[in-house]
Amino acid sequence: MIYKERDQINPEEYIIATYKGLDKKGAWDTAIGQSVGNPEYRSKWETEELFRDHSCLILEDGQIAFPLINIDLRTDGISHLLVMLMGGQLDIRGIDHCQLVKLEFPEQAKACFRGPKHGIKGIRNYTKCQDRPLLGGIIKPKTGVSPSVMLDMVKEMVDGGVNFIKEDEILSDPSFCRIKDRVPMIMDYLHDKDVIYSVSIHADPPYLLDRVKLVNQLGGNSVHVNFWCGLGSYKAIRELDLDMFVHFQKSGDKIFTNPNHNFSIAWPVVCQLIGMMGVDFAHAGMIGGYYKWDEQETYDAIETLRTHGVMPALSCGFNDEITAEVTEKVGIDYMANVGGFMHSYPGGTRAGAKAMRKSIDNLI
Repeated sequence: MIYKERDQINPEEYIIATYKGLDKKGAWDTAIGQSVGNPEYRSKWETEELFRDHSCLILEDGQIAFPLINIDLRTDGISHLLVMLMGGQLDIRGIDHCQLVKLEFPEQAKACFRGPKHGIKGIRNYTKCQDRPLLGGIIKPKTGVSPSVMLDMVKEMVDGGVNFIKEDEILSDPSFCRIKDRVPMIMDYLHDKDVIYSVSIHADPPYLLDRVKLVNQLGGNSVHVNFWCGLGSYKAIRELDLDMFVHFQKSGDKIFTNPNHNFSIAWPVVCQLIGMMGVDFAHAGMIGGYYKWDEQETYDAIETLRTHGVMPALSCGFNDEITAEVTEKVGIDYMANVGGFMHSYPGGTRAGAKAMRKSIDNLI
């Protein structure tokens, strides 16, 4: 039987997933279909021993234990894990809703992930910013600027007091602003400054990892990777073990984390996975601004990221009028990532950065 009480299993042998939306039949279809076979049919190849060792177990309605033996997490990684967790059951008649809301890993599974290279502590040490939120600036316009214009923009943001600068996710390696051209120019300016500069490198494999290595060779100290590059890409980047900061960008994630969809993965679960894989910064969402999603989801994401040592970045309309309120709600371990407000401020980018920095310094 695949029905077990939780105290009847060895928790070190299973990854336990909790789902919303699965009834008893849906749990059966998921447990069988995402491990040993077709939910409806049995065959002579499905021996008692095979079922015992490789079948998922149903612990209670919506809670399913996936045998660790079915995956090599070191090499199969997050990619294959998600194939098992959110795969064929989404196509089965009768399963109309399925949201993955919680994951529990045994210690031997956690050991397959490195976690952040630097994390919150390393970020604060590098930027020499210990007692307040970090100030991040985002390159705007998102694309279309030359390396020389980008350098001028960086200078104004640094003069204004930013700790971190992120190229927007819309920029990658276009002909008019090549990574090989802009990174040396900008890092030469930043070489004696305590500022992290995150280079947008979005690409398909293997080009993505080639770009990580390139940025490192050019003296860069951070890469910015959007989730569309694949969740497993963060594990691969971290395992290069380069002395760089990794920034996770969530823009577009609601295609699979929207809780209003019939099928989704809860955003805090994604934050758990990227924390295990080893990002240093992650766009957690926003409190206020023009962010439209439930604030509680952002609070949960912030808590999850901090548990893994990841610095939460808050972005989507951050401005100097909400700094104190946001900090009161979430504490100082976050980064205010600011784009539009900073660059459109009266007096320009430098003045906008100074206004944001003043709102942060006033917290002390």
